[in-house]
Amino acid sequence: MAITGLHLLQTYQCNFECDHCFVYSKPKAKGIMTISDIRRILNEAKQVGHISGICFEEGEPFLYYQTMLWGLRAAKDCGFRRLIVTNAYWATSVEDAKEWLIPISEIGIHDLAISDDAYYYGDTEENFAKYAYEAAKDFGLPVGKITIDDPKKYLDEVEWKGKPVVGGNVQFKGRAVEKLVEGLPTKPWTEFDKCLDEDFSNQGRVHVDPFGYVHVCQGITIGNMKQTPLTELFANFDPEKHPICGPILRGGPAELAREYHVEHKEEYVDECHLCYSIRLKLRKRFPKILAPDQMYGV
Repeated sequence: MAITGLHLLQTYQCNFECDHCFVYSKPKAKGIMTISDIRRILNEAKQVGHISGICFEEGEPFLYYQTMLWGLRAAKDCGFRRLIVTNAYWATSVEDAKEWLIPISEIGIHDLAISDDAYYYGDTEENFAKYAYEAAKDFGLPVGKITIDDPKKYLDEVEWKGKPVVGGNVQFKGRAVEKLVEGLPTKPWTEFDKCLDEDFSNQGRVHVDPFGYVHVCQGITIGNMKQTPLTELFANFDPEKHPICGPILRGGPAELAREYHVEHKEEYVDECHLCYSIRLKLRKRFPKILAPDQMYGV
């Protein structure tokens, strides 16, 4: 498994509690990476030999700003590409945003992805994401926006032709299942015979969370690096033999339901919706793989 990217879930905490969040981030969520955690991750990433990029992301990495800066500097020293994903809550004006970005511009990054949609900043609210974007542009930082549309509003503008339309790539897992699926068009579960978001047989990146879990998809782990080194986890990962990835590779989320004889509904919005719903019912059977609790709203 030639992983080239490590995405660090620096914390499960976030100042927002968005309906579309598939990791159930919220202000009082447990799980925060320390400097020693990041040091260990980077050291092991060097030993792996084929890691090229480190991304600091959700919950909201700027909540632990100094730890993130330390991680960026350390990643630079290791020769890794550096990326950040943020909701820009800190950009209360362009001038203020620049103060936050000065240390980052001095370190240097390869991408700053800013969430800018109605889940964060509605039409009636001041849009901090725009301030952050303008400030980053002024500094010459590589910056882009992540925009996710409300699928219900999107459907009002699109003719329904038998295929679920979930504009803006809402991923129906985590809180999105709890908050957003009601009223959306559905299809028979048997039609979801492929995973369209992940290719476990050709995995390019994984997520590492504050507890050490290594995720090939959020909530599907291949082990815990606080118990087993990354090099060993990667070397031992056989997607065909993995109890969750294997069935999905053979026949998508539908096969996962069939193989474990899970009782469930007849229709779902999309592949992620079915997969997440089946995984919820399999957690007691695979507690170390379908983890941690935060990914499942516990």
